[in-house]
Amino acid sequence: MSSLPDLDEVVYDPDRETVESTNVYEFMQDHGIEDYDELVERSQDVEWFWDRLPDYLGVEFYEEYDELRDTTDGPQFTDWYVGGELNVAHNTVDRHAAVDSERRNTVATIWEGEDGEVREVTYHELRRQTDRVANYLESVGVGTGDTVGLYMPMVPEVVSILYGCFKVGAVAVPIFSGFGVDATATRIADSECSVLFTGDGFLRRGSNVVLKDTADEAIAEAGHVEHTVVFDRLGSRSDSGDVTIPFDDSRDQWWADAVETQDDEYDTKSLDSGQESMLLYSSGTTGKPKGIVHTHAGVQMQCAKELYFGFDHQDSDRFFWVSDIGWMMGPWTLIGNHTFGGTVFMYEGAPDYPEPDRFWEMIDRHDLSVFGISPTAIRALRKQGDEWLEGYDLSSLRMLGSTGEPWDPESWMWFYEHVGNGETPIINISGGTEICGCFLMPLPGMPLKPCTLGKPGLGMNVDIVNAEGESVADDHERGFLVARDSSPSMTKSLWEGDERYLNTYWSSFEDPPMWDHGDWAQQDEDGFWFLHGRADDALNVAGRKVGPAEVEGALIDHESVNQAAAIGAPDDTTGTAVVAYVILDAGYEESERLRDELREQVGAELGKPFRPREVLFVDEFPKTQSGKIIRRAIQAAYTGEDLGDMSSIENPEALENVEDAR
Repeated sequence: MSSLPDLDEVVYDPDRETVESTNVYEFMQDHGIEDYDELVERSQDVEWFWDRLPDYLGVEFYEEYDELRDTTDGPQFTDWYVGGELNVAHNTVDRHAAVDSERRNTVATIWEGEDGEVREVTYHELRRQTDRVANYLESVGVGTGDTVGLYMPMVPEVVSILYGCFKVGAVAVPIFSGFGVDATATRIADSECSVLFTGDGFLRRGSNVVLKDTADEAIAEAGHVEHTVVFDRLGSRSDSGDVTIPFDDSRDQWWADAVETQDDEYDTKSLDSGQESMLLYSSGTTGKPKGIVHTHAGVQMQCAKELYFGFDHQDSDRFFWVSDIGWMMGPWTLIGNHTFGGTVFMYEGAPDYPEPDRFWEMIDRHDLSVFGISPTAIRALRKQGDEWLEGYDLSSLRMLGSTGEPWDPESWMWFYEHVGNGETPIINISGGTEICGCFLMPLPGMPLKPCTLGKPGLGMNVDIVNAEGESVADDHERGFLVARDSSPSMTKSLWEGDERYLNTYWSSFEDPPMWDHGDWAQQDEDGFWFLHGRADDALNVAGRKVGPAEVEGALIDHESVNQAAAIGAPDDTTGTAVVAYVILDAGYEESERLRDELREQVGAELGKPFRPREVLFVDEFPKTQSGKIIRRAIQAAYTGEDLGDMSSIENPEALENVEDAR
């Protein structure tokens, strides 16, 4: 790997031909816009921007809207595309599967199981399966506004379930397949879904993970579910299968009996623009999960906009983002790509099974063109060594993506140089479940510095403000990332009501009202935006604040450190002391000398008060399936506090590793 550049150094600077080949450049030319700064500023006039998109992106409404938006109740409760009618399923499935469509026999999804099984589903096949799901739902009384749970393994059928819910006007409730009983029950109870789609299980690291047992226990705890549809992934439906699951004949039906027997023709409903489409849960750091409410018009426009402009969608793309249907990035990937008749790649299993080259092998074999992944997952793969990429042709990649947390320069550069061959842009995005999209997002054709998030996303009127709500973006100061206006995909309050919604997002800055996203952000002197972690995670050491991400970044700057996590611990002298956990790169051994070096590294970069009181060595961190470190679990393990809901942990055994750290 080449020497690390300074964060101020532009490392990706596309030539003119590349710039002019992008979708966003064509949009700029069509509207007489000269450069990216002008484009971002123009698009922050949200009425101008969002009014042009339906026609420009080819999104079809059954009934045209009367006015773009109604802000009578303020930006907190804006109605978008008022009077219009549409359906996400029409735009993502029906029109591509039409008899006269050129995309009828295009592959909508390519799925690969952990065991190597591959299945392809065309738009024609997807439409038929989606219509069967819609007919099943109506057969059990599900209609517009009713909730339907998706506690499913990552199999192709999840796509038809999601779109089948959209067709009948039901509210899809995706639930992460890695959740345990309590987390699953909480979401079923809150959404009150009468139908739950699940599976017998899935494969993970070569073993069968049984899902149906957990689903049954969650239903018993939550109630509400009257019909459970079970997909047979592991062969449990067959008497000769090696997996046996509980089956309640009064409530449970196999997918083959409930869905595949249905008629494969259904007339998709025309729905009001503001009709709820999905209920996505954001767990946050504490408390009851928040039910984020999304509308048909909102997710349709936001996902399509970001895939078309941000990832420069091309007809030939094969798009792979490492995610579960239960996380925002799952529906975002599907809706965004399928709006344009694109092909989505789905993978069932672990990133390093049977070897750490699994992703590189799949990119090569399937000619994948867009690959999105979390920074933590890349750090883990980098630790395995560069040799795992040797022999694989990754030249099909033309876009890389990332989200979920701040990068460190070394891992960003490794991703850029070793996976992207030093010529593929990293579209590093940040937004969240609350907007089913991005507040910050580079555009193809933009120059990039390591770790940057580019600029504000198109149509997102965001700013950086101080505690008094005054803009500090142009002063290059660190401040709070806020939205000064609404966008179509901004959550339609919370499922439980308005009080928590207003308190969570709109109470920090009330005059004028601004959405507080909770992140520290900064714009540098060249106009590049960066994030510095969660503002509410700040560690207050002797009256001075530092973000855990900054401490972690300073640690990762040391050549020995592959991953790091920083927490705050009570301290008699300073009130809070920094405690650091690190995972070492291959070839480095734990030692007191190294511990001292790491403490001094943080002190040199951030100041002596922030030197960790302790540096503890571990082999792995507790993470979500998408690869994000669960810092609150590490905090609780260190302090001995109640762990709370830890059901999102992909590797619960890592908690013991943290507890035993030296």
